[in-house]
Parts: sequence; structure tokens; C-alpha cells
Amino acid sequence: MSFRDQQKYLETLQRHERKMDPKEREELKMFIKRHKDEEEFDTLSMQRLKELHDKYNITVDRSKYDSFFKKS
Repeated sequence: MSFRDQQKYLETLQRHERKMDPKEREELKMFIKRHKDEEEFDTLSMQRLKELHDKYNITVDRSKYDSFFKKS
């Protein structure tokens, strides 16, 4: 993974920080510190970051809203 992907995941997770349990919050802080030091994450760290991202960043199914915006 690239440094840019890493940054994108961290920015998204920072918005969900208050929902996390204390252990996950500490992990996120550690990831942020490593990112500030401009380290590129190893495979295990990146895998854990993706797991956290998938857990907290839930995509909304926008097809449910199509009925409200139908053209006449």
C-alpha cells in the first residue's frame, strides 16, 4: 500500500474515533504517530488499519433514496 492510501484510511478513522473502544483508540493514536513520522506501514499494520476502517466506515446504500428523486 502506498502512503496516500494510508493517509486516506487514517483521515476516515479519525472521524469515527469517539465511537471506538479504548484499545482501538490507542491503536489509532499509534498509527497516527507512525504516520506523522512518515513511516510506511508494514503488512500487518496495514491489515489492522483496513480492518478498523471496514468496521467503522459503513457505506450507505444510496439506491434507497432513488424513490425520492424520481423524474416525472
